[in-house]
Amino acid sequence: MRIAIGSDHRGHHVKAKLLQLLQQLGHEVTVAGDDNPSIDYPDVAFAVGRSVSNGDVDRGILICGTGIGMAIAANKFKGVRAAAVYDEVLAEMSRRHNNANVLCLSGDLLGERNLDRLIDIWLTTEFEGGRHERRVGKITDAEDAC
Repeated sequence: MRIAIGSDHRGHHVKAKLLQLLQQLGHEVTVAGDDNPSIDYPDVAFAVGRSVSNGDVDRGILICGTGIGMAIAANKFKGVRAAAVYDEVLAEMSRRHNNANVLCLSGDLLGERNLDRLIDIWLTTEFEGGRHERRVGKITDAEDAC
């Protein structure tokens, strides 16, 4: 899978760990942004969101202090469904019901716990489709109307 990953300064340590994990799993990973001590999260989220929206990558992973700012910024791009995820249930449901294609994580709140498991669940859970396809379709229709 082609994955873009990026973080602001508060998520750098998580990004480094996930970059290594994703490469070990055989994914093609591109890094957005740099490790500037004070990088603005919207700049990184826009780079990853644009890559997902354009189809340059299949999915994106973003890390900031809470994951919330990254999700808000990445969701500005057509076709991006970014979800702030804090546990295994949210990782699964963001994929199964919402077909999330950008995972937003907290660099401050998650620590080292369960990161490998969260990534595994998010990358391997398939979109359920069915009634959820109709709902996600409504989001796409709203994007087209704007």
